[in-house]
Amino acid sequence: MLVVDDDSGLARALSINLRAHGWDVIVAPTGAAALDAAASGRPDVVLLDLGLPDMSGLDVIAGIRGWTRVPIVVLSARQLGDDKVDALDAGADDYVTKPFAMNELLARLRAAVRRARPVDADEPVIEAGELRIDLARRVVSRAGEDVRLSPTEWALLEVLVRNRGRMVGRQQLLREVWGPAYSTETNYLRVYTAQLRRKLEADPAHPRHLLTHPGAGYRFEE
Repeated sequence: MLVVDDDSGLARALSINLRAHGWDVIVAPTGAAALDAAASGRPDVVLLDLGLPDMSGLDVIAGIRGWTRVPIVVLSARQLGDDKVDALDAGADDYVTKPFAMNELLARLRAAVRRARPVDADEPVIEAGELRIDLARRVVSRAGEDVRLSPTEWALLEVLVRNRGRMVGRQQLLREVWGPAYSTETNYLRVYTAQLRRKLEADPAHPRHLLTHPGAGYRFEE
């Protein structure tokens, strides 16, 4: 289990209690450390405080969700409804507010693990030719040089990379990147795929990685 909390006293207390109940525990005090630990430690579940010193807990959820379905249980003093909705929309599986009963937290963790789909066998970092795509940190480089992508460009690339080797239909891409109201706006795909090719392909006119299935969808190939 990965415990992400910058409150060292609470993190230590949680670690002691969780280990006493049979969990192996890794502690990360920052968002960056959490992303590294999730990639290297492959935890069964993540217990995440939203109030981190270096980045939003929502960004940590998004980074983890870029490459794995490991269950994430948010542990937060924030009790406003919007905070809970935002965390769940970002990909969290459950939300526990502080203060909490340890027995309830343990039950929530066990339930999250039971409900979870098998953790992805994917690696968080994908290397394809000159490209290096870090799904956890949401960064891309080409031939060692960082490539700046807009949020929409990243969202489109992420969906394709997560499904690499398989065609992703146009309607699925539009729903996942822009939302259900945009399911017929196929021109968006042409525009943003062209932009990604200009940034990522050595020869955008003859792409190696971002391939088109005419009239059907797109595919990312390593």
